[in-house]
Amino acid sequence: MMKINAGLLLIAGLLCFAKGSYAQKCEKITFDFDNQQQTIHSFGASDCWRTQYIGRNWPLEKRNRIADLLFSTETDEWGNPKGIGLSLWRFNIGSGSHEAGDAGGVASDWRRTECFLGKKGDWDWDKQEGQRWMLQAARDRGVRYALGFSITAPYFMTKNGMARASERTPYANLREDCYDDYASFMAEVCKHLDLDYISPINEPQWEWVGSNQEGMQATNEECSRLIHALDAELNKREARTKIVFGEAGDIRYLFRSGTDKKGRDNQLNEMFASGGEHSIAGLTAVAPVVSGHSYWSTWPLDTLIQTRADLKNAMEAYLPEQYSYWQTEYCPMEKNDDNPLGGGGRDLGMNTALYIARVIHHDLTVANAASWQSWTAFSEWNYKDGLIFVDNGFLSSGAAKGDEPMIETCKQDGAFRTSKTLWALGNYSFFVRPGMVRLAEVREASALPIRESAKGLMASAYVDKATKQVVVVLVNYSEEDKPAELSFADLPKGYHARKFKLYETSERCDLQYKRTTDSKLTVPARSVLTLVGIK
Repeated sequence: MMKINAGLLLIAGLLCFAKGSYAQKCEKITFDFDNQQQTIHSFGASDCWRTQYIGRNWPLEKRNRIADLLFSTETDEWGNPKGIGLSLWRFNIGSGSHEAGDAGGVASDWRRTECFLGKKGDWDWDKQEGQRWMLQAARDRGVRYALGFSITAPYFMTKNGMARASERTPYANLREDCYDDYASFMAEVCKHLDLDYISPINEPQWEWVGSNQEGMQATNEECSRLIHALDAELNKREARTKIVFGEAGDIRYLFRSGTDKKGRDNQLNEMFASGGEHSIAGLTAVAPVVSGHSYWSTWPLDTLIQTRADLKNAMEAYLPEQYSYWQTEYCPMEKNDDNPLGGGGRDLGMNTALYIARVIHHDLTVANAASWQSWTAFSEWNYKDGLIFVDNGFLSSGAAKGDEPMIETCKQDGAFRTSKTLWALGNYSFFVRPGMVRLAEVREASALPIRESAKGLMASAYVDKATKQVVVVLVNYSEEDKPAELSFADLPKGYHARKFKLYETSERCDLQYKRTTDSKLTVPARSVLTLVGIK
């Protein structure tokens, strides 16, 4: 009997120790309803460039399954999301590099694009069939917004007759007599496709002299000139499309001056501010939006955090309150300890998914991004640039040289593979819907520094004021399970934040509905969770 009692005492002691250990390690996370941040606009992805084949030639059943993965907001009989419910789709307005062939300057067929306008001035709205199919598939599944973006002017309007530059210069590869023509072209496409937004210039800081893709650099003065012309053309057509500008190749070019890109930096001050030298403020077709890309600013962690804080501070200093920031393009390319190969090498697993989830978290919570858009939805390449990866069913790593047989066969059909990055983005996009508002986290003095949280547990919360919905996204970057306890300060009556449905993306789960939980839970190592409040 004494031995049994001693055993019971030992077990009881271990339980008490475990309970105390849990309480000691548990991260208490509080969100403040009275400290509301940005209103979420959207989560999106781009159709570049593979959609031209997938959306036109692949079997209809496969196309619909792919579209469901990207756009569906439905759940299956077990409560699992069927897709990631994107709320914005980016449509690449082609330059005609496909029609130009090798003379267009783009080496790969997979990166050439058709153009609705011919060099003789004839319009053909049957062009870009694959992209138009996917755009309609998005709309059929309830995607809220469509954004058209132009990477370069049609090749027959450029100085060198190509869809990219041929010399290192800061100046636009656009003929002086074609600014109005280029603006008219974009406005006509916007009107015909009924686009919500148009982004007329992509990463104007880079010179785009390589043959790997289309591109057009431009100075701030040239960007302003084109946007003024586009504003006039949209107004002439009474188009509802709004211009969004920036697409900065590195967000630091938005707010820094004196960089290596003279005349193409300091854009908040020179272009967006009302008193700027090349201001676009006040143009009726220009949306109060600043856009930029998260490339090259994600490592080290101090840079990830500080550059986004600097961007937020600069926007508050230069721009009126109604302006918002959109992160409109990202895939990991930087080589570092957490991403040793940089962009190289397909990774359908959690390492890339978590790296990107950490970027999303800081873009939303530090830069106050209202929209977050992934670079490209599809990739046939051995690279970390896609959400869904395609190949011939045998070469699972994708193409590396560009002359593999699958390059041709996949134009007609192929296999598609989902990535954990797709599902991790879905932890945000499926649940954090347009119009929801982010709540600030209350940072106690005893809380871990933000830099340390970026290596461990990150949390963000959102509310829908109309439906009283509460959503929390938790990213556990670490190799250890993380006990956490959630609470909400000043949460009004009617909001449900005691019980939650839990959805998990991890090595074993693809945005899977797991169970209901209360506000005290353990976040599995190397996972992304979404909690959706219920009655």
